[in-house]
Amino acid sequence: MSLQVENLTIVYQTLHGDVHALENATFSLADGEIMGLAGESGCGKSTLCNSLILLVPPMRYVGGKVLLDGECLPLEDQKAMDAFRFRKISSIPQYAMNAMNPTRKIGLMIRELLQSRKVDADALMPELKRRLDLVELTQDVLDMYPFELSGGMKQRMVMVLSTLLNPSLLIADEVTSALDVSTQRAVANMLVEFRNREIVRGLIVISHDMSILYQITDSILIMYAGQLAEKASTDVIIKSPRHPYTRQLISSLPKVGVKYSEGRLKGIPGTPPLLLHPPQGCRFRERCPVAFEKCLQVPPFIEVEPGHSVACWRETADGA
Repeated sequence: MSLQVENLTIVYQTLHGDVHALENATFSLADGEIMGLAGESGCGKSTLCNSLILLVPPMRYVGGKVLLDGECLPLEDQKAMDAFRFRKISSIPQYAMNAMNPTRKIGLMIRELLQSRKVDADALMPELKRRLDLVELTQDVLDMYPFELSGGMKQRMVMVLSTLLNPSLLIADEVTSALDVSTQRAVANMLVEFRNREIVRGLIVISHDMSILYQITDSILIMYAGQLAEKASTDVIIKSPRHPYTRQLISSLPKVGVKYSEGRLKGIPGTPPLLLHPPQGCRFRERCPVAFEKCLQVPPFIEVEPGHSVACWRETADGA
């Protein structure tokens, strides 16, 4: 599996104009890679991932290209995208615990879903039971309604549903939110197990919880105000980030064993810009402690070291 995203641009149409939610996103995902996607609320994480699978109004495709396994995804044609959804690319949506139809028993729901994709449900039943065992659910859940399951059980059931046809790419949007700590860890480990067993060949995991991303991802992509800020291996992002926003984001995280009196947490001064009328140049400029005149121009998202890309004039030769 390989994913290449080139200059993907998405806006939200409003009565007051277009909200520039995602601009010129360019990155790649290698075969077997689990990539974390992090950043402040409203930075474009869900917009990026939603546009790869279901782009509906008020979202509007502006431009860019996405290749999955060498095939160009027809993002602007939602009918044509039906051939890719669930088979080639699938998602565990945000608030997945409310994703299942409460008026259908789970077994019937699965059968109807497979029939809509012209898949023989009876032939797939043995594999379904193996998947339930993998996520530690009994076969009894197939005869239950979603409201009869706990939050963690619902989350795991949606994980099974989303991966039943072995999609190349799985997008997991905040799958550990609203879960207790032990269930969070179990769900995170199951995502890794899906990759290890080649049920899926690549994952994008959206989360505000950097500790979860540190445990399960191979790389992390940082976004800010609709633009890509930095992408590198997980260790590099956590231990030696280069973009000023990433540095401040990591420094704002609490450290184990450090008392408040010894090291007070520091937030990032200021607020993110409004994307209806985004500022000129680097969108982090007004909050950046090292901003200078060149930051009035949009910095390119370029590779500064092998496997490490940054959008910051301070980190490129052109910005010297």
